[in-house]
Amino acid sequence: MSEDNRFEKRYIEGNLPWDVKRRDFNLSRLVEDGIIPSGKALELGCGTGDNAIWLAKNGFSVRACDYSKTAIDMAGGKAKKENVLIEFHQLDFLKDRIPGEPYHFIFDRGCFHGLDQDEERKIFAQNVASALEEKGHWLSLIGSADDIMRETGPPKRSARDIVNAVEPFFEILFLKKSHFESDQVPPARIWACLMQKRKMPD
Repeated sequence: MSEDNRFEKRYIEGNLPWDVKRRDFNLSRLVEDGIIPSGKALELGCGTGDNAIWLAKNGFSVRACDYSKTAIDMAGGKAKKENVLIEFHQLDFLKDRIPGEPYHFIFDRGCFHGLDQDEERKIFAQNVASALEEKGHWLSLIGSADDIMRETGPPKRSARDIVNAVEPFFEILFLKKSHFESDQVPPARIWACLMQKRKMPD
């Protein structure tokens, strides 16, 4: 089953352990502490839309995308109910261009880590850089290889996996241990990685 069909099936079935129905604190802290000022934002792998909605309520102009059409439909319904304006797109970020480039800030919560191959992760990072304005920021929340063994949980990536993929395109501002916003005890451990787009040669 292809990646997009696998996720579509899970959204249709409601098998969504990652969907905690609230914003992730790793994102909100950066905004509330003034590290990421409001601007034009894109969320990759937005799921049912809680983080995109939180950004829109906090002064960002937001677009969001996901593999799953069902996820996008759910996110659009939430945004309408919350009375916030967000443009949602169903697409494959490895292959499809995002409308509205360039962005000031890009966020993904568990999208980058879903790619198993080094080359795919490098393409993903390059696409993020291409979608950002000069000195734009990317916050990625990535399942950590240092997490405990679990029957289910996010894909696990090492710090080396991350650095190898992103360093050609980004300066890493921090790469620190954290955990997902979660109702799981203990929550899944992650890398919170904040990056700034490098100036690329002409």
